[in-house]
Amino acid sequence: MPLRFRIFLLLLVLGLSLTLSARADLLDRPDPSPLAPDVDLKEQILSVPVSRNPPVQLEVTLMMPVSGGPFPLAVVNHGSSPDPAHSPRLADNFAAYYFLSRGYAVALPMMRGYANSTGHMGHFGCDAAAEGLASARDISTVIDYVAPITGIDPTRIVVAGKSIGGWHTLALGTLNIPNVRGLVSFAGGAKESDCPTADAALLTGAGQFGAHTKIPSIWFFGENDKTFATATWQGMFRQYNAAGAPSELVDIGTFMDDAHTFTASGAALPRWVPKLDAFLAKIGMPSQLVLPIYLPAPAPTASNYANINDLDAVPYLNTTQLDIYKSFLSAPLPRAIAIGLTNAQWESGGFDPAATAMRDCWKVSRYCHLYAVDNTVVWPRLESAPPATQFAALADVSAVPYLNPKGRAEYTNFLLTHRPRAFAIAPDGSWGAASGLDPMTDAMIKCSSGHVGCALYAVDADVVWPVKTMMAVAAKR
Repeated sequence: MPLRFRIFLLLLVLGLSLTLSARADLLDRPDPSPLAPDVDLKEQILSVPVSRNPPVQLEVTLMMPVSGGPFPLAVVNHGSSPDPAHSPRLADNFAAYYFLSRGYAVALPMMRGYANSTGHMGHFGCDAAAEGLASARDISTVIDYVAPITGIDPTRIVVAGKSIGGWHTLALGTLNIPNVRGLVSFAGGAKESDCPTADAALLTGAGQFGAHTKIPSIWFFGENDKTFATATWQGMFRQYNAAGAPSELVDIGTFMDDAHTFTASGAALPRWVPKLDAFLAKIGMPSQLVLPIYLPAPAPTASNYANINDLDAVPYLNTTQLDIYKSFLSAPLPRAIAIGLTNAQWESGGFDPAATAMRDCWKVSRYCHLYAVDNTVVWPRLESAPPATQFAALADVSAVPYLNPKGRAEYTNFLLTHRPRAFAIAPDGSWGAASGLDPMTDAMIKCSSGHVGCALYAVDADVVWPVKTMMAVAAKR
């Protein structure tokens, strides 16, 4: 065979192998989860003039709940970006979705120079307060423009923001705008690149804001915030609070690799949502969940089926397919994996990874069910399975009653099968073992074929043989 032809065949085989591998990867790892709820956000894109000379207009996205009204207004201010002109119009949206779920209209203004907003952000060196106030005046203008829109209740307004948007929110508090009932700062702060003492500037600026603010505020920070050190944000809050501003601080602890990003992750919702609910209720603003479609579904409760790292407990998957589960275990939170009869799909990140994992699992398998969410196993114990007993350890082959040596060998083989599984025995030594969709029924049918008195001995990892049954048998003897 000519060398060129052999090389051609080799490349063809290699290409085919890579293609099949890529297709396998696609099956195991679906497209990224969407970043928004699957519901009409009723968006309006507004262009709000905030300056006449020079002319500057901010791009503002207004979202309305699907039903009801008039709605209180939440203005949510975004964080900074190294590439403002290419910043997405919607980002870090769990704060926005939270307010929609509580029945608020939500306005998301883009800062000057960001996305389709015109103008440029000013530079104020180490005067962090001046930087905040410049943007606060733009936010105030946006409020004046949006509040009269039909469907909005202009008498009930909350302003929130993440990172530099949180800092601008705190700055807005000094303007004491009528009808703004509360301020929400998610990891709020600002650092100018040309300020060598940026942390000190934040402490000074926070004290200045606090001295001129009467509107209640709530601050959220995490211990491993890579933008603002714990000592810095704690000092900022002390200065702000000591200056007289009514405020409270919520420490969400350590979150993933960087707590500064917690508003972008559904996994952080339990850390801050209850606290924000309580704050809004305290200031007389809506705080109850009225439109759950805007937030990920609550994670199922732990089932105590198995430890998250117990590979032997994973149902249905063969040895090769367990690589899918191993990939899930290495994925960052939020994450979820759904397992079906013949395949599994996992998802990490996005709006609702559990819903996405289930959707994609049904595309490649049947009878899908969530196995784990984040670090919690939620796979249910087999429905109608008898309760576990203390009769014997699962692996104690010698403890299984009635069986002859062949039956004990079969029980040993049963212990190596994939879950869901069940093992049934009869007084005459008959047995039945099954693994699959309905193992308890299948095991009982196999055991009962020509035999009477069959009962389940083990289901999955539990021995379910009742102790009192053995005691009764022993008494008859």
